[in-house]
Amino acid sequence: MNVVCLDMEGVLVPEIWVAFSEESGIPELKRTTRDEPDYDKLMKWRLGVLKEHGLGLKEIQETIARIDPLPGAKEFLDELRKTTQVIILSDTFSQFAQPLMEKLGWPTIFCNELIVADDGEITDFRMRCDHSKLTTVRGLQSIGYDTIAAGDSFNDLEMIQASKAGFLFRTTEQIKADYPQFPAFEEYDEFLAAIKAAL
Repeated sequence: MNVVCLDMEGVLVPEIWVAFSEESGIPELKRTTRDEPDYDKLMKWRLGVLKEHGLGLKEIQETIARIDPLPGAKEFLDELRKTTQVIILSDTFSQFAQPLMEKLGWPTIFCNELIVADDGEITDFRMRCDHSKLTTVRGLQSIGYDTIAAGDSFNDLEMIQASKAGFLFRTTEQIKADYPQFPAFEEYDEFLAAIKAAL
């Protein structure tokens, strides 16, 4: 019994924080888990930047409403879900993910939650669990599933390494060079074929 675990941002949809950085004109918000492996550190820094600029959940959600899945992502996901169960494991937040899940046909997603004040300021965030992607993959394995995992960033590597098959999709040259044991793909058709072959 297999289940495929996919990262969301960079694999199925554009990076939310990069899109918001471009719309808000705050270049430092382009920093993502491709640049900073420590997600806790990255998020605390992001919240500090938002506070400094007086921006909150409403402004980010307005940007997300204009984001579409990457070209071909929904078709890839639809085809994959005909073959096997798929769970999206993301370090994003439920308040960000919902409109994107609608555009992707409501796949299952496990993600985290923002803590938002009455005035819309994002004051903190609540992670589902430590090492959420790895912990989820191990949990699935503990109930009899073989996992196949794929992502593009540092925070995906633990779940990729812990799975029976792992892939990189549209990742950085540095991650490809550091982890040559994982096949890396740029196009959905090749990516889909590799996952199906691993099932």
